[in-house]
Amino acid sequence: MTQFMNRRENIVTEAIEGTVMASGGRLTRLDGFPHIRVVMRADWDKSRVAIVSGGGSGHEPAHAGFVGPGMLTAAVCGDVFASPSVDAVLAGILAATGPAGCLLVVKNYTGDRLNFGLAAERARAFGLKVNMVVVDDDIALPNLPQSRGLAGTLFVHKVAGDLAEKGRDLATVTQAAERVIAGTRSIGMSLDTCTVPGSAKESRIAPGKAELGLGIHGEPGVEQIDFLGAEQAMAAMIDKLAAQAGDSEYVALLNNLGGASVLEMSVLAYELLRSELGKKIKFIVGPASMMTSLDMRGVSVSICPLTPDDEASLLSAVAMSAWPGCHRVITPVALALPDGLRPILPIPSQHPATRDFLVKCCDIMISLESELNALDAKSGDGDTGSTLAGAAKALIGALDHLPLADHTQLYRAIGLEFSQTMGGSSGVLLAIFFAAAGDAASSGLPMRDALLAGLARMQEIGGARLGDRTMIDALHPALSALNEGIAAAAVAARRGADHTATLSVAKAGRAAYVNAEKLSGHADPGAEAVARLFEALRS
Repeated sequence: MTQFMNRRENIVTEAIEGTVMASGGRLTRLDGFPHIRVVMRADWDKSRVAIVSGGGSGHEPAHAGFVGPGMLTAAVCGDVFASPSVDAVLAGILAATGPAGCLLVVKNYTGDRLNFGLAAERARAFGLKVNMVVVDDDIALPNLPQSRGLAGTLFVHKVAGDLAEKGRDLATVTQAAERVIAGTRSIGMSLDTCTVPGSAKESRIAPGKAELGLGIHGEPGVEQIDFLGAEQAMAAMIDKLAAQAGDSEYVALLNNLGGASVLEMSVLAYELLRSELGKKIKFIVGPASMMTSLDMRGVSVSICPLTPDDEASLLSAVAMSAWPGCHRVITPVALALPDGLRPILPIPSQHPATRDFLVKCCDIMISLESELNALDAKSGDGDTGSTLAGAAKALIGALDHLPLADHTQLYRAIGLEFSQTMGGSSGVLLAIFFAAAGDAASSGLPMRDALLAGLARMQEIGGARLGDRTMIDALHPALSALNEGIAAAAVAARRGADHTATLSVAKAGRAAYVNAEKLSGHADPGAEAVARLFEALRS
């Protein structure tokens, strides 16, 4: 897999240099490249307890992203997924530690424990006060004698860092860190493995599966389960966490393991906070990428019981952008729509034949979702089918509230429905089409002429013309032939849709932003939808 790097052996040092250069002077590093890679606070004066952490790289923004007032004093960076050396850790300790002492925050991996532990012994031989705590928050593999350290480590960084910044002594800071570690529980899940720089990607997780309980270095989890969606995925993690949760209030940390989109993470936050466990969560950190596993398309959830002191430490503001803040969980309260946006609802009426016709049209659009998405993906963003299917489902759900027996008002009502439920340019254009058709019908025009008036209004506002490679190329000829019957309209629509495949330049719509090479040979998905609708109505 191609990655943004120069040479594999330089990726960590170059990343550290980039981080320091972009910090605005807040960060500095020790002069020890390439074997000693330590990022430090540029303002550090050794007057308080130092908080030093670190480990393998590839977890960014951890650990260097959390160096600053109120969190870490220094971060010691190893190679990708590899512990830093004893000398590198010792260098960080010596550079950061003054008379107040130093707390090492270490995740529970053998290499980290050994290298940080030996460095601590050597630092003590220099006469420094050094304590070490080991974070073991992973609950995925309960039978392991040594539970792994995951993103719950960030709770420790924040609480210990806040107390150290406030001048608390080493014993107090250490005791608080140990208390947070004792209460913190984490579990992760991913839909894919990560890509280690310069190495072939391991394809361990099959399509349609999710791995529960994998580690932040890509280690296999406890099991692979069928992936059915965000709700089921979050429920699988919550089941593990809830089994170890008590009755207290909690703070949660929702961590992106690197490859999930912001949109997906917000959905996962929704599922977490509306769950049974969510009722116990008072504050949440994230969702955000905080302790990643390179590009892993996964998530981890950490919970920690709240004490008043820890709550104050977690809520204290810090300048590092990698820390997204700790925010109170709220129950959303929707504001009323501004005046003028509340729709004037039509008086519902029933007309079985009209209802059956609309349901048939909607069912046709719903059945075409995948095909139209695939066609749109060849020349657009692959969502035409979903947009039309979503609008169709919404229209079916609104049928009981529509004036089915009054076609003039029905056109307007359908236009209003589309303006509210159908996104993108298609939604507003079809809303204009039906609203204008309703206005034309109210003046006495017959159905075909009313629909043509709606089409003219849609073209006037949207700007598309015949030959511009849009739905107009199928809709215009279909409506023009409608007086001859549905069969004639279907033939005209098909001819128009097929013609769009011969047009290498789109002059309107999203395809106007796509080069001719991508468009050639593919019908416009909007025109294809019109043609398929008329063809299905004919049969």
